[in-house]
Amino acid sequence: MTGLCGLLINYFIKTALPILAALFLGLQTSVTNAEIQLTFGTYTADKPTTTVKKYKPFLDYLAQEMSEILEEPVFIKMKIASDYEAGINQLVSGKVDFARFGPASYVTAFTRNDGIRIIAMEAKKGKKRFKGVIVVHADNEMQTLAELSQHSFAFGSELSTIGRYLAQSYLIQAGVTSNDLSNYAYLGRHDRVGMAVGSGKFTAGALKESTFKKLVEQGVPLRPLFEFDNVTKPWIAAVDLDPAVTAAMRQVMLSAEDKEAIQNVSKGGFLTGTDSDFNLIREAMIQSERF
Repeated sequence: MTGLCGLLINYFIKTALPILAALFLGLQTSVTNAEIQLTFGTYTADKPTTTVKKYKPFLDYLAQEMSEILEEPVFIKMKIASDYEAGINQLVSGKVDFARFGPASYVTAFTRNDGIRIIAMEAKKGKKRFKGVIVVHADNEMQTLAELSQHSFAFGSELSTIGRYLAQSYLIQAGVTSNDLSNYAYLGRHDRVGMAVGSGKFTAGALKESTFKKLVEQGVPLRPLFEFDNVTKPWIAAVDLDPAVTAAMRQVMLSAEDKEAIQNVSKGGFLTGTDSDFNLIREAMIQSERF
């Protein structure tokens, strides 16, 4: 009996123990090599190809820096929604892990799910404000918004901060409502708005200042009629995104001011942000209901 026990022990040491050790090492390796797979969501305020070209360098940089902080490989893929509403639903429903929205889209998303969290806000010259613009044709001699009464207006998306809510709030303040316009339409992307005004299809339209400048450089005959403040874009974490991952992402963004990779996304870097930064937008959205 003693001899049999000895044989079994020897067999275990020579055969079973190495197998168990290999399994343990394999398990340890798989844990060590665990990957963090993230999906970034946004919508096409511009052409889809422009959107991909804009974000990819920064997302690659973000993944690389987060990998070092978290000591695990991070991979980020992009999911581009066809419009604002679809983009909001992606984040609210958790189909994407984090997203970059316009201010009005953030307010809408927060209303639907107040568990989403601001990771950081883009900076413009060290601030969290930048300009939107209402434009007219370069040959148009109008000087005030009040003069737009009985004329046509091109808005962006129905969920656009600049292209709808802020523009409508300032029109209302100037005494112009939808009943006073001869015609108006929601054209979606900012570049479409500018092109429509430049071609004479609409008297005026609202778009972001950067798109306005690009169109003018391309020869589209536009000039600004009225400029107004907007809040910079927030980067937002979904409800169930790991807080450690969110913290790592925030750390990279807030320290990335001079990095070449962020130039297409936010030349001025990033700043911390809170929900109260968007009260200006909430007020405009409420006011636009009277349009």
